[in-house]
Amino acid sequence: MRNTSLISLGVAWEGNVEFLTTVHTFASGSSGNALLLSWTGGRLLVDVGISCRRVSQNLNALGLGLQDLGAVLITHTHSDHISGLQTLLKKSTLPIWATASAVQDLKNRFPEFDSRFCSLPVCRKFPFNGCAITAIPTAHDAPGSCGYRFDTAAGSVGLLTDTGCITPEAETLLPGIHLMILEANHDIEMLKSGSYPYFLKERILGPNGHLSNEESGRFAAALAKAGATEIVLAHLSRENNTPAMAQNAVRLALDAAGVSPVLSVAPREERSAAYAAQFQMRSEQEIKTLKF
Repeated sequence: MRNTSLISLGVAWEGNVEFLTTVHTFASGSSGNALLLSWTGGRLLVDVGISCRRVSQNLNALGLGLQDLGAVLITHTHSDHISGLQTLLKKSTLPIWATASAVQDLKNRFPEFDSRFCSLPVCRKFPFNGCAITAIPTAHDAPGSCGYRFDTAAGSVGLLTDTGCITPEAETLLPGIHLMILEANHDIEMLKSGSYPYFLKERILGPNGHLSNEESGRFAAALAKAGATEIVLAHLSRENNTPAMAQNAVRLALDAAGVSPVLSVAPREERSAAYAAQFQMRSEQEIKTLKF
């Protein structure tokens, strides 16, 4: 669909319109995950793996509230991604979006809120207020697990965590993004020599587990070659990784590929600063041709 209405969402400046898309992580790790996507036209919360009170506190610190969100997206139904969802459902009327299998799991868990859950198409753009949302399958031991790509007038954002490998869909659909939130869960040797029981090590290292620093580095390099200007490493294990180890491993892969995007690590418990997708100045004529 043509987004002529996008003109009214930007800020006019000497015949052009300026847009901005940002991401704030509210928490990132095995103890909880939540992320705010904001663009000129709307806001989405991705995952509610922290208490609804903490979500509200983080929104309030940005001058926002639950009423300023358009919807909540869920990547998958593990507790570190939905632990605060039941309270949020009670305290708001927000729709909850996820893939069909994840929606069914959520309906089974929260049957009293059945009507609030909506299925997203997979590997196809879903337009919402000037943002095209694409759910991308991940390899994880949860029904309908996915990452996301968000395309806006300012640029595009990718989110890929909780996956045992880079799925073919992620390899196809994520190149071309500007800002990438990418899992770097563990250092392989630190995990193997650590205190986790054998079955848990096997789960994490398996095809439906989590991305290692090295795997993250390889995909980060591919994304940077395809135009990504910033990589934020996320969902680091507290026991089997450190921010320095993750950054060093990924930086080695980026250097070997001859690319140098901005590289950082999302805070585990605190709200991050704003990560910005590539800023764009667009003429009104160009905006009329954009499709989301």
